[in-house]
Amino acid sequence: MPNQNKPTPPLDEITPHILRLWKARQTNRQIVQELQKCIDTTRYGIGLTTLLKVRKTMGLQCTRQQRHTVKTIRDAMLDLRATYPNAGAREMVSLLYHEREMSVARRVVTEYFALYEPELVHQRKACHLRRRHFWAAGMNDLFAVDQHDKWLRFGLGLHTGIEPFSGCIMWIRVWHSNQNPQLILSYYLNTIEALGHMPMVTQSDPGSENYGIANAHTMLRQYHDKALHGTLQHCWMRTKKNVMPEIAWSQLRRWFTPGFENLLDHGVNSGWYDSNNTLQVMVFHWVFIPWLQQELDAYQDRINNTAKRRDHNKYVPILPHGVPNLIYHSAEDFGALDFKIQIEPKALDFVRSLYIKPSHCVFDLVPEGFGKCIQHCYNDLGHPVITRQSVWDTYRLLLDALQLADELPGEIQLQDDEDEDFVPLLDDHQDLPSREDPNGAYYMGGVGGGLGLDTEHCHQLDVLSHSDELDITTGIDESLVGLDHAGLVVWEFSDCESDDEMVDGW
Repeated sequence: MPNQNKPTPPLDEITPHILRLWKARQTNRQIVQELQKCIDTTRYGIGLTTLLKVRKTMGLQCTRQQRHTVKTIRDAMLDLRATYPNAGAREMVSLLYHEREMSVARRVVTEYFALYEPELVHQRKACHLRRRHFWAAGMNDLFAVDQHDKWLRFGLGLHTGIEPFSGCIMWIRVWHSNQNPQLILSYYLNTIEALGHMPMVTQSDPGSENYGIANAHTMLRQYHDKALHGTLQHCWMRTKKNVMPEIAWSQLRRWFTPGFENLLDHGVNSGWYDSNNTLQVMVFHWVFIPWLQQELDAYQDRINNTAKRRDHNKYVPILPHGVPNLIYHSAEDFGALDFKIQIEPKALDFVRSLYIKPSHCVFDLVPEGFGKCIQHCYNDLGHPVITRQSVWDTYRLLLDALQLADELPGEIQLQDDEDEDFVPLLDDHQDLPSREDPNGAYYMGGVGGGLGLDTEHCHQLDVLSHSDELDITTGIDESLVGLDHAGLVVWEFSDCESDDEMVDGW
């Protein structure tokens, strides 16, 4: 037994781990197993009975204990459906759990839809499934980055970075620009600084806005491995689609965007916001961007802590299934290799100082003088809390106050920084080789210099694949993969929904 009559660890030591695993919707048994890795097992022990007692003191109730019905979820569903009108049953279960702390059986949500939104079933069945093949050799083989321009009509640019193997969203940002190479590079450097490690390669569509990431990542890799000199450690998706971010944007537009886009359109259609009016644009940025970023942070957290739907139609030699955050941070538990490269802080500081100017105006939400003025007006309003219901009212009140303000800067200009920030790509660097099979599946990672796994990697995977504790699907389909080993993972992505249910996984 895990406890073995040893004392329970101090609650302040295990509570953060319990909350992290509870958020990832792990079972009691899984939580106990993970806790064994976090405590000193020579001194402490914890079993299922003790965990249940601790859970009770923390107020963590399971689905059965909360005993929700169609009636008890009605108010929460009405509120969430205004923001996420296209979410299916599985996504709504996740939203209720992460945004309302309500653990609801999928059966109850399905009954709710049947009663209040019967047309949703027909809409789901009307969609078609699209699949794409993509190879990943393991964790941190690559990060794929991309911008999203659908909201530029509002003066908002989106950008994301994805770790393909786990499906983790590494960042998803909204700002008044998504083309500036310094800004985009800052997203990447801030992420790997927080992680303490970097992937083998980065990947993006062609475009000078990505030269900053390509250069900085290449320099970081060469700093830690001199043998890489002369080879760009960034893959350009010139003839291939940048699949992972495309899937991420597709899912965002189905699950997240509709409700928020309707809200933004409401302000435009009501004549409150004109993206050609400089004053209105800056007030809009000041009010909406921080609020939308909070909503995107919550979306990222929910996606990263929700297991993707199992797809029994996927042909995969080794496919870890679970919560993206857990897969990313414990690759070996899922029979996968982790190719992360630890970063020396001084190397990170060097490339940051070389390519990023912290005082650059692109990093300002609004110009400094205007920011002080609008903050003063916001203080005079009593610091109203910005929510979906209040955001346009707050914007309009601030706009009225600024139009009457005596201290408003005499000249207000939007920041136009794109032209002056061109970053030339590193000279005399060859692209990494890519690998494509006749069936169309392709590999563009950094393992083996871009060619894939070597003999030692295959041996490590053999050891992992024989573990009795792994939650993986094994079996080699040579006709699909075109390989002599199961290590190079083929993902067959779904970016739309099946005939029966919403596709909630990559």
